[in-house]
Amino acid sequence: MQEIKPGVAARVGRRTLLAAAACTFCLGVGTAQAQDWPTRTISLIVPFPAGGTTDVLARALAEPLGKALGQAVIVESKPGAGATLGADYVAKSQPNGYTLLVGAVHHTIATSVYKKLPYDFQKDFAPLTTIAMVPNVLVVKADSPAKDVAGLIALARDAKEPLAYGSNGNGTAQHLIGTQFQNMTGVKLLHVPYKGSGPLTVDLLGGQVAMSFDTVTPVLPHIQAGKLRPLAVTTAKRSSALPDVPTLQEAGLKGFNIGTWFGVLAPAATPKDVQVRLAVEMTKIIHSADFKAQMAKIGAEPIGDSQQEMARQIRDETEKFAQLVKAASISVE
Repeated sequence: MQEIKPGVAARVGRRTLLAAAACTFCLGVGTAQAQDWPTRTISLIVPFPAGGTTDVLARALAEPLGKALGQAVIVESKPGAGATLGADYVAKSQPNGYTLLVGAVHHTIATSVYKKLPYDFQKDFAPLTTIAMVPNVLVVKADSPAKDVAGLIALARDAKEPLAYGSNGNGTAQHLIGTQFQNMTGVKLLHVPYKGSGPLTVDLLGGQVAMSFDTVTPVLPHIQAGKLRPLAVTTAKRSSALPDVPTLQEAGLKGFNIGTWFGVLAPAATPKDVQVRLAVEMTKIIHSADFKAQMAKIGAEPIGDSQQEMARQIRDETEKFAQLVKAASISVE
């Protein structure tokens, strides 16, 4: 063993003590910053245009969350590329709790659909809580000759050109639902991707697309106004907002069960105590009577699960949709 001279030992000891003191100081500063958080405006990034379900849920959460945290919480729209542009923006933002993503099931699908994503949805984000689950619904214009799912299938088979259906973008739940619908019925449809529910609904009402598999929220007012006809919901059970509308499974498509969840995520390196504070405050709001009443009006089912439960859901769905995407041969550059 090499002998260490007393002078050298003293210098090593001083350096070790200084390094330890520096680490303690850094930890102390980090804790102090987390304890002081928040000191400024927090942004909820919605990866779709205004007016869609993601935007509606984000705004329903933003105001009470701002009151709970003592700082303004604003909603910012960053649409594009099937919700992946907004996700990439948040993934690359400072992990300080001030920039959060309002993500959705679309992101677990995009992981398999897009050949190259600039982020890893499971590694680059910390799930906070799921806001709500919203059933998707197959709708056509009120003057469509299709009165039910069987009628729509017959209409599609007899059409000279494939009937067009709109979605919120490539690799979104609506895209996958449309693909699954084609595979199970044997009909050919034309997929028309939009940046979000707002522009999609405008074209659906205008007759530019024949149908959509959008979430209940953006189409519910038009269903209630008699402008759109719901044919079926895509989840295993009926929607509480549309109790008389059958499921696709009831309409003969056995095992069809795809819905859309929406939740909040932070950049993965966000301090743990900031994550916990956000998760606690948001779940309180989501479980409140006022929030539940708001959700009932738009056909959403509030969830408010734990970080661990949301992470498990993301992991399980990423695996499930990878198999569906592979079977359907969906791919986006």
